[in-house]
Amino acid sequence: MTYMASATSKREQVTTVGRMLSSETRVRILELLRERCLCVNAIAHRLGISQAAVSQHLRLLKEAGLVRPERRGYYVHYSLSTEPLLGLAAQLRELAGGRG
Repeated sequence: MTYMASATSKREQVTTVGRMLSSETRVRILELLRERCLCVNAIAHRLGISQAAVSQHLRLLKEAGLVRPERRGYYVHYSLSTEPLLGLAAQLRELAGGRG
């Protein structure tokens, strides 16, 4: 029974991460954060979108565990959390029959 709950939890995590990666803007944010920690203003400037849009995307990414916020004085800087992405990659490999 514990295994079933664990398997369901893993599927839910994979589904959540997959949903987050379905947005090109969110993927672009993750690519920026792979390079370095950034605040909302810096992300908005680099992507050419509003700070409000970036904030909404970051909220979703944070809820999915894909980014970590860190307060630095007045600003909050965000960094990439790789664990969920590595988990997704492992689940996809398993789904593909362990190939690749």
